[in-house]
Amino acid sequence: MEPLSDKAKQLIFDFEGVDQPCEWPGGASGITIGIGYDLGYESAGDFTADWQPLLPAGDFAELTQVVGLKGTAAQAKAASLKTIKIRKDQAEQVFLERSVPKYQELTETTFPGVDDLPADAQGALVSLIYNRGGSLQGDSRSEMRAIRDAVAAGDLQEIANQLRAMKRLWVGKGLDGLLKRRDAEAELVESCIAAS
Repeated sequence: MEPLSDKAKQLIFDFEGVDQPCEWPGGASGITIGIGYDLGYESAGDFTADWQPLLPAGDFAELTQVVGLKGTAAQAKAASLKTIKIRKDQAEQVFLERSVPKYQELTETTFPGVDDLPADAQGALVSLIYNRGGSLQGDSRSEMRAIRDAVAAGDLQEIANQLRAMKRLWVGKGLDGLLKRRDAEAELVESCIAAS
């Protein structure tokens, strides 16, 4: 897979921002730090490898206690973490050095043939997988399955169409950031059509 393109990197940075542990994102999320690094879905081993070298020992020990917590269990702990501050340089280092390779690999597993797409289209799909994971099971994942098929066919327009169709899951739920993110990903894929 190509290195994450500058446009894709900027898209992810814009939508993720730098999360602080006291600001619980809602829904089924866990305590989220850095650039969308959700401790509810990371293993204790990965968290240690990714963050221990960068955080003060006390902050690291406190965050270790919330690894694996999701939803209301995470929400209940968020306020107690307000003294911990994640710096932008730490967030970007973990994202680029640790998260990107892992999620590029998951993107390749989820969408075979993604390597054959232009770099910006690859990056848009890494953004999607970083945000939603790689599951293809169930009704809420029907567009993910359609994207898998469109990637295999090399159909950039259909990939963009399915990114937009996925917005049905979040309309009217106060999750406008997700709606805008899917549009931005679709536009990044479409920019590859115009460029070819």
